[in-house]
Amino acid sequence: MRTQGERIKKLRKSKGVTQRELAERLGISEQAISKWEKNLSNPSTKNLLQIAKIFGVSITYFYQSEESQSKKIVRGSGMASLRELYKIGRGPSSSHTIGPERACLRFKAEHPAESYRAVLYGSLSKTGKGHGTDYVIKETFLPQICEVEFDFDTECTVHPNTMDLIAISGGREIAKQRFYSVGGGSIVAEGETLAQSEMIYPLDTFKDIADYCRARGIRIWEYAFEIEGEGFYAHMESIWKAMRESMSAGIEDEGILPGGLGVHKKAKQLYNSYKEGENRETREDRLVCALAFAVGEQNAAGQRIVTAPTCGAAGVLPAVMLYHKHKRQATDDDIIKALTTAGVIGNLIKHNASISGAECGCQAEVGSACSMAAAALAELYGMDIDKIEYAAEIALEHHLGLTCDPICGLVQIPCIERNAVAAMRAINAANLADLLFDTRKISFDKVVIAMKETGDDMSPAYKETSEAGLAKIAVK
Repeated sequence: MRTQGERIKKLRKSKGVTQRELAERLGISEQAISKWEKNLSNPSTKNLLQIAKIFGVSITYFYQSEESQSKKIVRGSGMASLRELYKIGRGPSSSHTIGPERACLRFKAEHPAESYRAVLYGSLSKTGKGHGTDYVIKETFLPQICEVEFDFDTECTVHPNTMDLIAISGGREIAKQRFYSVGGGSIVAEGETLAQSEMIYPLDTFKDIADYCRARGIRIWEYAFEIEGEGFYAHMESIWKAMRESMSAGIEDEGILPGGLGVHKKAKQLYNSYKEGENRETREDRLVCALAFAVGEQNAAGQRIVTAPTCGAAGVLPAVMLYHKHKRQATDDDIIKALTTAGVIGNLIKHNASISGAECGCQAEVGSACSMAAAALAELYGMDIDKIEYAAEIALEHHLGLTCDPICGLVQIPCIERNAVAAMRAINAANLADLLFDTRKISFDKVVIAMKETGDDMSPAYKETSEAGLAKIAVK
């Protein structure tokens, strides 16, 4: 394994920077640089942060093993279909229930056996019980028996949501496959590129898509329909229908959520809590939050929802869309176009950063959902491409650094309430974009990169492991 000094030397030489030049930029002596590179002393954390900034690498570069740096999930050029982003499935977690279920279905079809064994690593092991990952795996392999093992010690060098599936017949192992649940219900088998579904979108930055749309005189949703082809509108109709159904069910539901925290379902109460003298702004907040709570509670109860872009963030986008459908008397067609615009935003984040809480924290889940909802609302308002970009950028920017630390590993506290707050923030982002679009200084693409770098630098304890932050709080 390379030392920190050896890695500094490698970076320095690859960029053509001398020891003297680096020393001057750090404000230290050339001798100090020489000692680091000869392994006679070690740089301070402050030095490493400065060096990481100078050479454009993550601070984790100086701490990761060689294996961790070389074994990364390969992301192909272009982007996959929005059908891979918007999925209908059962909660509570796209990465911990929908993803593992898809991996098990694939493995079972490819390797029929007498019994199976699953080994869960990283976040899948640490919060798998709370998310019901073991239950989903066992149910998926029925009528065959599947033993589920939680490995809390083995380091995940490729992705924090790692699982091994093993097929057993005649008392011996006949097949084994490693899978990564990369967020939003998507899976990658070891040795594959990111979701070997066809990368149908040739453009994978907002700038390139915006330039293409301007040149053609079309809107973002029109570009998506052009790429997606036949059957896509029907798919989006089914997505919007499933979103509405989850909100309707949640608004009527009552009782206590499963998992042992004793969390009461609040959507119905919130939806019907009109008070005399309630002003327009308060009513909007209450209804938008009630709709977001409705989906979040359905998800937490293991009911049917739409990943938007994940299960844990599924309440943000539909809540904003349904409320404003009624407010603006919009048609379902208008909503489908807005959802498609949101899907392109979600796809850009998924491809260029992550939508996985275990990989980049909740900024990747609720932050992405808020960005998608802001862009969708901007489209519904008829804003131009610059304003749509600004709305998405504002929403994502102000979720940077948001941790994923659910109490007891359950997608309940703070997840459900966080969806409601993000839904309100999405509306604010769209309104700000409409007023201030000509003053912005940074692009959506740059904020996406910043989100990925923030996630890389975030401690694993704050990335869906229930080891720190809110997860350590004892609930009364």
